[in-house]
Amino acid sequence: MPPRVLAIAPTGFYNDYGCHIRIRGQLLGLQRRGYRVRLVTYPAGRDVPGLDIHRSWWPGLHELSVGSSRIKLALDALLGPKVLTAARRFQPHLILAYLHEGALMGWALARWRRIPLVFDYQGSLTAEMIAHRFLSPQSFWRGPLSRLEQWINTRDQLIFTSTEHARQALLAAGVPRQRVHLLPDAVDPQRFHPQPPDPHLQAQLNLDPARPTLVYLGLLAPYQGIDLLLQALARTQAPWQALIMGFPYQTHYQRMARTLGLGDQVRFLGKIPYAQAPRYLALGDLALAPKLATSEGSGKLLPYMSMALPVLATDTPAHRQYLHDLGLYASPRPAAFARVLTQALERLDTLRERGQALRQHVLARYTWDHTAAEMERMIRPML
Repeated sequence: MPPRVLAIAPTGFYNDYGCHIRIRGQLLGLQRRGYRVRLVTYPAGRDVPGLDIHRSWWPGLHELSVGSSRIKLALDALLGPKVLTAARRFQPHLILAYLHEGALMGWALARWRRIPLVFDYQGSLTAEMIAHRFLSPQSFWRGPLSRLEQWINTRDQLIFTSTEHARQALLAAGVPRQRVHLLPDAVDPQRFHPQPPDPHLQAQLNLDPARPTLVYLGLLAPYQGIDLLLQALARTQAPWQALIMGFPYQTHYQRMARTLGLGDQVRFLGKIPYAQAPRYLALGDLALAPKLATSEGSGKLLPYMSMALPVLATDTPAHRQYLHDLGLYASPRPAAFARVLTQALERLDTLRERGQALRQHVLARYTWDHTAAEMERMIRPML
């Protein structure tokens, strides 16, 4: 009998952004290695072909905002009974929990069924709440939530972190070293591969083929550095045009771009289906990664790298983990980011070799097959 893994994901899975791409890649990778996987998640989101997904119930809920919100407290209360029902019917050998709420449910379930629990840690719960402005740094609730987070972190038999920075933070907080393992994000290099720009798409988007194109693909939010990015673009002295692809808050950032005088140099394309992302990224000459949050990974780098795009990123531990000395780095200040961006635009021809080297780096270390093999290596002894 193949091992059975019950995954718990308290989020509106699936949507086209980093956390969900990681969940999808890991679970499909385990299935390719012979595991039976069942995922229990919120009612919002889309199904993924090939994944056995069971959803809790909430009438009429098809989409859910990214980040912390009050409605998620109610959704978690409804998800708990669904997890218990799925466990009784599926009879799992192992629980794989995502996000701290999932780890809390998974801990109770693992104790009841006396099976192992693995927690895929994607960042600090309280830091995320503060980054999404759901929790004030001065709030009374910050202390109790931090203590709850620390308690959850010490319950699991095995924790995967997406970055070395997160691993070190858990070790510094007292989590035993043997329980914490680095499991970086990954990408499908067959889907994201170098390709010439589509001239029909260029024309459709009214892009000038003679002008360098900057690309960003990801969530639109302050902690992702979008405010920083727009302010830096307004200071950039070389010719450029930019495609900013993602959600939410598209209207807010369009207004900000107009206020900064960016005009039609910046095109906001909204949500791009994952299957179409390579076609849009292929229009780019330089990819941008302005993320400010340091408690999370930065999986958006990997599609850029796999497409052989040179990358300009804020100087964070997560970005250096993936890009090493092949990245272009700027401090998280508009003037500094603009200065490095101007320098990059002036020498784009010399940066293409960096892009090719980043592609080779992905092939050597950052595919979902690498991820699944590493997960199996650590999970097998627990079964």
